[in-house]
Amino acid sequence: MPRRTKMQRRGKGKPKYTAKSHRFAGEAGFVAREPKDLITGRIVEILHDRGRTAPLIKIKYEDNSEALLPAPEGVYEGQVISEGLSAPIQVGNILPLSSIPEGTNIFNIEKKPGDKGKLVRSSGSSAKIITKEKDKVIVSLPSKKTVVFNPRCRAIIGKVAGGGRKEKPFVKAGKKHYAMRVRSKVWPRVSATAMNAIDHPLGGGTGRPGKRFTTSRRAPRGARVGSIAAKRTGKKKK
Repeated sequence: MPRRTKMQRRGKGKPKYTAKSHRFAGEAGFVAREPKDLITGRIVEILHDRGRTAPLIKIKYEDNSEALLPAPEGVYEGQVISEGLSAPIQVGNILPLSSIPEGTNIFNIEKKPGDKGKLVRSSGSSAKIITKEKDKVIVSLPSKKTVVFNPRCRAIIGKVAGGGRKEKPFVKAGKKHYAMRVRSKVWPRVSATAMNAIDHPLGGGTGRPGKRFTTSRRAPRGARVGSIAAKRTGKKKK
């Protein structure tokens, strides 16, 4: 029986090619609830999650609901967190974008109301509200890109904790291997053209692609790599 290619082995889903998500602390995000004027909760625990770059805080609200959220820089166990339309503008509090002043640092921003927070969640990162209008709020992300949000989207005031993470070097390959193995399905990531022919459809040869990169959308899973159903390839002429 011929050996399976790496693409086929990944598709089969063996433990080598799956993330160890059963070891993660849990899903981090806001409690799905209708907007309230004000509700308070208390930070009961600060957790380390091996699948994330930032620590997590566990909040227990006065209505007995609980949430895991990226930890803001400067919070502590026992601190009271407020959420709602009239919550004060303090680090760690959760408010809709319409209630947050311009120039405020925020993180864990919802892309649409009620999705629990999708953007700006890595350690040390924060976004900033640029301007607010009647039906939209413009936010500058850490990438310097500006994005328009619904004013009802929620966010956390402050900056994500763990900002000094990148200052400590890995020093040796083993440290990097174990750090990436926790949340990455394949490490190290090797260029397809540098692989052997058995490991990737674009592998083999002298390091240059010996065949075209464009692939049919109807190709089998193991061969559907490269530029899939591309209308055009190459650099555009100015």
